[in-house]
Amino acid sequence: MTETPTVATNLGALNHAHLTVPMEGLAEARRFYCEVMGLQEVEKPESLKVYPGFWLQLENCQLHIGGENSTNNRWNTGVHVAIEVPDLEERRSRLTVEGVKMSDMVYYPGYRRFEFRDPFGNRLEFTTKAEPPEGAK
Repeated sequence: MTETPTVATNLGALNHAHLTVPMEGLAEARRFYCEVMGLQEVEKPESLKVYPGFWLQLENCQLHIGGENSTNNRWNTGVHVAIEVPDLEERRSRLTVEGVKMSDMVYYPGYRRFEFRDPFGNRLEFTTKAEPPEGAK
């Protein structure tokens, strides 16, 4: 007989997620994340300013955008960061104005959501709490 694994309850909350962009794309990334996505940049601690990039404050955690020289292709990966927002359609409109290609996603119980890629191929998701559509399971 196998035991059912227990869920660890003492791990705490997500502190931050870290995405990378090419070093030469950091200015473009800052514009995309701050102006297009509407996220708020916060100052990095002095001791970490030696690392290229910038930090964004979400409600309960941070999103760190770092610069790297890697040529890895991110355009086909499913790895992503999901950000819950209260104004999903406003965010969709902002991305539409910028010509960002978005895709609706399969139903996830209790949420409406869509995905898109930043200019460097990082997959992102905006999600908001919502009642299930009629007929959804």
